[in-house]
Amino acid sequence: MRKLARWHIWLGWLVGVPIVMWTATGLFMVAKPIGEVRGNHLRIAQSEEPDVLPSGNPAPIAFQLENVPPIHSFETRMQRGRAVTFLTYADGRIERFDAQSGTQIGPVDAAKARSIVAKEIVGGANVERVTFFGADAVPMDFRRPMPVWQIALEDGARVYVGRDTGDVEAVRTRWWRWFDIMWGLHIMDLSEREDTSHPILILFAALALIGSLIGSILMFRRRKARVNRTIESGST
Repeated sequence: MRKLARWHIWLGWLVGVPIVMWTATGLFMVAKPIGEVRGNHLRIAQSEEPDVLPSGNPAPIAFQLENVPPIHSFETRMQRGRAVTFLTYADGRIERFDAQSGTQIGPVDAAKARSIVAKEIVGGANVERVTFFGADAVPMDFRRPMPVWQIALEDGARVYVGRDTGDVEAVRTRWWRWFDIMWGLHIMDLSEREDTSHPILILFAALALIGSLIGSILMFRRRKARVNRTIESGST
């Protein structure tokens, strides 16, 4: 038991800081509902739009087969009141077409991105700046390889609109950005904030578990010792 006590002390010094960090960051991350962290409460429901495709089959999109790159997937859904077909090519590029006429829909420009945010995001009309990011240079708080417009709002929120999709791809509030930092600390990966299974995290988690188990053993041993002393003092 004395050896276990010494091990417990040394492990406490070694893993004490990570344990405090895990607890503090975990507390921060559960302080608000995840939907609010993701900015779902800022999205304005588009109640005037139909949520189903119009009856009948959409007109087929005509292609010149010799000029069409390999297609990975396609999807037809309603977008702002009209049926739109999204084609995703094997290289990750996305194009949109009017599902009824087959007419290609051009990429979203800065003015259109501002208009989308103003209509679909609470406070979206209060724009501080508009910035375009290519697929290979997206900001840290987006981390998806696709070309986007970043609409920075006066309240600190950043709304990302896909240049090719025309969708609001993400809403990043100030709280989300702090949440992201806390998540990076929690998994001990501040650079990418994606790797939840790396040697450093596994090592400290294993040491923390061993220390907790030893502490549990010592707790029951000390309780038994206190009971014995109480019985001895009562008998005397």
